[in-house]
Amino acid sequence: MDRQELAAKYAAGERDFRNADLVGSKLSEVRLSGANLSRANLSESDLFGANLFGVNLSRANLSKANLLMANLYRANLSRADLRGANLSRANLFEAILSGALLNDANLGWAQINASLVVATLSEANLEGSNLRGAKLEGAELTGAKLEGADLRSADLRGADLRGADLRGAILSGANLMEVDLTGAGLRGASLEGTNLTRSDLTDADLSWTNLNSANLEGAALDGASLGSALCDEATTWPEGFDLPGDLRFVTSGTPPQNAVSPPEGTPEG
Repeated sequence: MDRQELAAKYAAGERDFRNADLVGSKLSEVRLSGANLSRANLSESDLFGANLFGVNLSRANLSKANLLMANLYRANLSRADLRGANLSRANLFEAILSGALLNDANLGWAQINASLVVATLSEANLEGSNLRGAKLEGAELTGAKLEGADLRSADLRGADLRGADLRGAILSGANLMEVDLTGAGLRGASLEGTNLTRSDLTDADLSWTNLNSANLEGAALDGASLGSALCDEATTWPEGFDLPGDLRFVTSGTPPQNAVSPPEGTPEG
């Protein structure tokens, strides 16, 4: 099936294109809102600026497809193969990407408030992406590029972020409970009010991060760099953790490195 045939059938009211073979198709700016393309083969297709609002692309093959600036609002991409796809500046708001494969995909500056539960995004480029409130529970994000990404209030429970680049990322209020951040780069990231309970931050770079009100109870911090990180009396540290002397305590009271445990309430001067 080529673009002309697809467009003609869509214009005639047909919406069921399951299992369609559209490998390498030129579909830039095509309008397919509400179509069913589940299990379709769109590998290496050009879908630049395509309007795919609410499209069912579950289990579709979109590997190496060009989805630059595509509208995937409320699209179903569950278990889709998006390995190596270009989703830069795409609109993935409220899309479903549960179980999708996004290895080496480019999602730079994409708008994503979506379900990415147990999705595979290893080595994916998510630089500067809007992932605010995204559901990333159990997602595979090893080596992912998330520099400057907005992950405020995102749910990343149990996600694998080993070696991920999160420099300057905004993670305020995010749930990073039991997340593996071994060797991750978080320099300058905002972790204010972030739940890092039982997370693994072994050898992670937390220098110049904002840890005000962050919960690090039970977290592993062996070999982690905390130079010049911000903290306050509401920051919860692992029991028995020896706080480094170069933390920056930003509220009045006893510096935490001189306290046996994080101070509660208003400490004495």
